[in-house]
Amino acid sequence: MIERLCIIGVGLIGGSVARAARAKGLCHEIVGVDADTDNLRNALECGVIDVGYSDTSQGAASADLVMIATPVGTFDAILGALKPVWSTQVVVTDAGSTKCSVIESAERIFGEVPENFVPGHPIAGAERSGVDASTADLYQGKRVILTPLNNTSPLAIKRVERFWRAIGAKVSEMEPAHHDEVLAATSHLPHVLAFTLTYMLGKKDEQQEIFQYAAGGFRDFTRIASSDPKMWLDICLANRRQIVSLIHQFREELSVAAGLISRGAEDELYSLFSEARSARQRFLDQLEK
Repeated sequence: MIERLCIIGVGLIGGSVARAARAKGLCHEIVGVDADTDNLRNALECGVIDVGYSDTSQGAASADLVMIATPVGTFDAILGALKPVWSTQVVVTDAGSTKCSVIESAERIFGEVPENFVPGHPIAGAERSGVDASTADLYQGKRVILTPLNNTSPLAIKRVERFWRAIGAKVSEMEPAHHDEVLAATSHLPHVLAFTLTYMLGKKDEQQEIFQYAAGGFRDFTRIASSDPKMWLDICLANRRQIVSLIHQFREELSVAAGLISRGAEDELYSLFSEARSARQRFLDQLEK
């Protein structure tokens, strides 16, 4: 049982952690920390948290588990605020979408990553943001990747793993750099593509007609362009090397497809589409496991 759970960033991710922890009876008290006072007030009024603070160090004081659920661009400031009250008796973890940047922040602030800090990333989310978007079942059946270092305390890892499993998640471990490489391909690049396509079409003079006659495929493909721009700005800057490399690879593949269409290469184009369809089916099969 967690006596005092502190969640820094009570939005979709942090708010959903709080709701799930309360629904499962995992802690006696949930403390929320958020720079957005309106969101913090809303979290209190909705009963998502028991106590709210705008000051990070005040909120984390006396907690026995701290979850950082803010955009990765804030981690220098968050960890800097935690440093004066940091205790080796407290387990600290995070939900950041990039792991190398989070580890680098910890190294800048502490000189090395503290043994009781367990970097992690829940592979779950939605296009809406804020505590109003949070749900108690967001992590049910979803994957959580922990990226501990060689010096990370095994007891801290086990405690974080037990916590995520208790709220319904499937937990696995991965090297931080490999995590960033995989997520760049499966999450970060698709978001950049969706944002860019929607931006391109939105600039066209006939945009009202384009959007009026857009079919479900456009809606499905660009759904993730409704995500929080600030969060994705931070992710792209934090994982820029991997994302830019993939953009170049995608541009080459797109050029190949353009050439096939231009030449009317029916067999080759059909083969490309068929292989892509088979690849997606493999993804769906793995998703159901």
